Amino acid sequence: MDLWFHSIRICWWRVLFLMSVFQDYLSSMLDCPPTCSCSQTEIYCNKSDNGRFFPLLALQDTGTNGTTVDIAELFKNISSIHIENWTGLQTLRDVDMELYTGLQRLTIMNCNLRAIQARVFAQNPHLRYINLSKNPLGTLSWQLFQHLQLSELRLDGVVFDCGCDIRWIQLWQQRGEAGLHTQQLYCRNGASKIRLHNMYIHNCDLPEISVSHSSVLVMEGDNVTVSCNGSGSPLPEVDWTVAGLNSINTHLSNVYWPNVHSINLTLFNISRDDNNFQLTCIAENVVGMTNSSIQLNVQFPPIILRLAEPEQRHDTCIEFTVRGYPHPKLRWFYKQKEILQNNYIRTEMDFYQDYLEGCLTFQNPTHINNGNYTLEASNPLGTVAKTVYGHFLVAPDMEVTSTPSDGDVGRPDEDTFGVSIAVGLAGFACVLLLVIFVLINKYGRRSKFGMKGPVAVISGEEDSASPLHHVNHGIITPCTLDAGPDAVVIGMTRIPVVENPQYFRHGHNCNKPTTLVQHIKRRDIILKRELGEGAFGKVFLAECYNLSPTKDKMLVAVKTLKDPNLSARKDFQREAELLTNLQHDHIVKFYGVCVDGDPLIMVFEYMKHGDLNKFLRAHGPDAMILVDGQPLQSNGELGLSQMLHIATQIASGMVYLGSQHFVHRDLATRNCLVGNGLLVKIGDFGMSRDIYSSDYYRRGSWASSDLAGGNASSYEALACWSCCLVHRDSIASRLQRGILTAPRDKELLTLLDTLLVISDYK
Repeated sequence: MDLWFHSIRICWWRVLFLMSVFQDYLSSMLDCPPTCSCSQTEIYCNKSDNGRFFPLLALQDTGTNGTTVDIAELFKNISSIHIENWTGLQTLRDVDMELYTGLQRLTIMNCNLRAIQARVFAQNPHLRYINLSKNPLGTLSWQLFQHLQLSELRLDGVVFDCGCDIRWIQLWQQRGEAGLHTQQLYCRNGASKIRLHNMYIHNCDLPEISVSHSSVLVMEGDNVTVSCNGSGSPLPEVDWTVAGLNSINTHLSNVYWPNVHSINLTLFNISRDDNNFQLTCIAENVVGMTNSSIQLNVQFPPIILRLAEPEQRHDTCIEFTVRGYPHPKLRWFYKQKEILQNNYIRTEMDFYQDYLEGCLTFQNPTHINNGNYTLEASNPLGTVAKTVYGHFLVAPDMEVTSTPSDGDVGRPDEDTFGVSIAVGLAGFACVLLLVIFVLINKYGRRSKFGMKGPVAVISGEEDSASPLHHVNHGIITPCTLDAGPDAVVIGMTRIPVVENPQYFRHGHNCNKPTTLVQHIKRRDIILKRELGEGAFGKVFLAECYNLSPTKDKMLVAVKTLKDPNLSARKDFQREAELLTNLQHDHIVKFYGVCVDGDPLIMVFEYMKHGDLNKFLRAHGPDAMILVDGQPLQSNGELGLSQMLHIATQIASGMVYLGSQHFVHRDLATRNCLVGNGLLVKIGDFGMSRDIYSSDYYRRGSWASSDLAGGNASSYEALACWSCCLVHRDSIASRLQRGILTAPRDKELLTLLDTLLVISDYK
């Protein structure tokens, strides 16, 4: 305890020492006026002073230590200035305020301030609070505050001279602006003092303004003239604001006494860059300012500013930028034929003023889509076209047929006798082959039931390291795999999945295109932590961006490929194609792959609570023992309804797999995953082990003796057997090695026993 207090005492001494050093350094740079107190952000002067000038921090000699300090930055840090009882301060000048560019609050109170220059606050755009109370100001102009966003203007105790110059204060008070409606303001009318809101000045109001058009539609290169009339008393000043206008322009002003001021604006050779420009006319007098605007619309023919080569994004994109007004109509051509929009080739674009920006989007293009793409943009003023070559994939090697030479084509004196001999020999060969075929078919035919076709059986490996999905409408054909006839090889290891012979009677089509796998960019994946490691590589918890249209990012589990050789890459591609097809609420979702660089990555759904086996143990009656005596943050032991809910979800997933002509053969609680809300999903054929642990399991522990030996006549029975055991495991009250205690509900126990009897393998 003494040591702790001693360390705290040392820490405070260090802080005080550093503060004193910094204060000495700051005071060495800027000297505070003698009647003021200063900090890094405030100057506070409340002592009487007869100085005539605004208090300014004086620069001091910093020595020759070579330290460079930004003086402007030190002044910018001052956010509040308070001056009170300075009787010599009579005029507030531009130079007094221009250094304090970060000033937010200004108080000049009970001084002898009589005049304020017109542009005194031009360099103080952040001013929100101004207090000029108890100063002998005779008048005050609204132009001092026109560019400020004042939240409060305090004028208590100021007695103005009644007149048109302070009419704006009366109007602000009536409208409740800048907090003036809460103040008692007065003006001096001769020898008497009256309330400001009772002041009446004849012919003193805001100017009125009118313009000749609400909008102007012109062609590029035309000339146009617009006019603006400002009227009022006092006579207003009227002008057009043309800052940012590209076209050449002239102003012509006319005054019609006593109260009309007109000004004409002429634009020459109008530029397309002035399209959508707001021409604003301003009329102002001592009472205030009014304005009115004209929308300038410039029509011009379209121009294609950008047409880029195809770029791989989420989909492949030919990016374009087109400009024109009216907005042009776009058409795309490929091989001189217009492209019809569909789900695979479509145009996506956005409008900004007179710009059209977007993409011609391709979904999974191939070498067939290689070629020239022409963009045509047209509006009533013209048409423009531009072409870009789109290269998506290299065409596969084609068998080249040799063309006959010029000497062999069209020979006029062909030997008709030689041709006849050739035709006769060909006919004789055909007849001979037909006779041989008939003889073989008659005398050499064997029983059609004696031939055994290729059958995929269980691999001899001890585990399944990769999740499986099917292609070609649920049929895995031998032509899609590189393994031998005795195993189905998916991914980097053999997995326990078998073909059901009744679904392969129609043969295989090796030319059928494979499933399209979603590609995820590597920069969209941010690894968080490692979840496990297996023979395939490591598994990480990661954040993935741009994966869902409704979420900016989401948690996923990513599996990396350790060995990037050619064979492993082929297995990786095949596995990804298979994984893509299974879509079910109770099958763990596969999102896609990342193949731009090494290592290759598969992206899966992340299930927060891990595998069902550990989940059941953690929520069982002996949970404290199973977690090494550590307190467990859980909702306690699972109820019967919750366990039935788990079993129902697993059964739903198995029914789906059966409908897709697959048998899991490794279904167990360790291969089921648990998410939020007691959502249970089947880890796709060993995926739960791959994602959440690096252990390896023997599938024989969940199969009956004849199934484990490979003598089963029905693989669907194996699925039934595994499903029943998983349900018993899920619903059992206690879980011990080799022993499952029966559930307390006898009807439920009877149902499970009946299912096991039906499977014929109990």
